[in-house]
Amino acid sequence: MEWLNRMMSALDLMEAKMEEPLDVTELAKAAYSSPYHFQRMFFMLTGMTVAEYVRKRRLTLAAQELALSGPKVIDVAMKYCYDSPESFSKAFRKLHGISPSDARNLGVQLKAFPRISFHLSLKGDKEMDYRIVQKDEFTVIGKSIRTSTIEGENSTEIPKFWRDSQADGTVGKIAALGKTEDMLGLCYDAQQDGEVFKYAIAVETDATLSDSGFEFIQIPAATWAVFTSTGPMPGAIQEVWGRIYQEWFPTTGYEQAEGPDLELYPPGDTMSEHYRCEVWIPIVKK
Repeated sequence: MEWLNRMMSALDLMEAKMEEPLDVTELAKAAYSSPYHFQRMFFMLTGMTVAEYVRKRRLTLAAQELALSGPKVIDVAMKYCYDSPESFSKAFRKLHGISPSDARNLGVQLKAFPRISFHLSLKGDKEMDYRIVQKDEFTVIGKSIRTSTIEGENSTEIPKFWRDSQADGTVGKIAALGKTEDMLGLCYDAQQDGEVFKYAIAVETDATLSDSGFEFIQIPAATWAVFTSTGPMPGAIQEVWGRIYQEWFPTTGYEQAEGPDLELYPPGDTMSEHYRCEVWIPIVKK
């Protein structure tokens, strides 16, 4: 219950400060969490980044005010922290499908994005296999793309990245550089309040120089929580990701540390109901 109360406190603060610049650090303090963990927890529980949620809530409130035909568009834009009427109009049209001025017309359809809430879901009917691992700094080599969580862009771009890389032989070339046969999916270098990040297809390597054209990425020493996924991809590992944030973090004394997340894929039939792979998350004690 404690984590639930903390997340609700952060939501209350978020709602109270819709007319102020977004301060993730302040929100994370309300949740007694680090900014990084708070943002990751929020995203995994809601499917949206903090910034994306606040943006949709502000545009909902702005539409309600404009529908009353009272304030000027520029005043509403400034009230909800937009730098200019142009940027406000662009965001407003993207969500509502009409211009801010058109929102004043009687009978026009507007989208309402309601405030979310968190609820405790008592499960525990299915065990989670995990272990805690200490690992020194290591190096991976691979190929990356930059993608975004906005509107679920990453959920289509990353599978496409894997398909394209397998089709053109990139995966095979990367695999040949690894110290083991395990392939890695690596999320790192998050920017813009976690909405934009890099994703790499990589392998752990002992090499220090390579003329392959692939990039080296240093993974810092960390304590990792390692979770086992069993079943066909991608459904099985997606279920594990959800349970980590919905069930495991809220009931342990750990939170996510800053650093990359890893998915480790051993050789095998990824569509088999017996296929086993792993999720690696860096953690720290609260």
